[in-house]
Amino acid sequence: MKSRHKKLALIVVVLAGLGIAAALVLNAFQSNLVFFFSPTQVANGEAPIERAFRIGGLVEEGSIQRQSDGLSVHFVVTDTARTIPVIYTGILPDLFKEGKGVVAEGRLGGDGVFTATQVLAKHDENYMPPEAAHAVEQAQKAQQTVVE
Repeated sequence: MKSRHKKLALIVVVLAGLGIAAALVLNAFQSNLVFFFSPTQVANGEAPIERAFRIGGLVEEGSIQRQSDGLSVHFVVTDTARTIPVIYTGILPDLFKEGKGVVAEGRLGGDGVFTATQVLAKHDENYMPPEAAHAVEQAQKAQQTVVE
């Protein structure tokens, strides 16, 4: 084999290796990618069923129901236009309260109930997760448009 053919074969092998490595990295990235949806988007069917994503908004007043096992909690997330029931088993953040901003990560079941694996709450009086604030703002604009 000539020197030129050896160099060409080496270049082809290196490019194939880089292609395989890039494919593996992109596949890992895609499987760990988590999108955010508002309750209105979830109710409209825009969110994937049986795939992990985040939902955010406000914890609806009077919706927190703690179960007898001490860890399971049922609550409702709203963007003031639509609501989505959420089930979470675990220890909630200390700042988790009704009427406050929340982002929950998990999966939407076929029954329309969101099963959360992680719940994040706001950290001070002036903060709401940006995604949740945007979702609430969009829902309020949509409601004002319908009223007018």
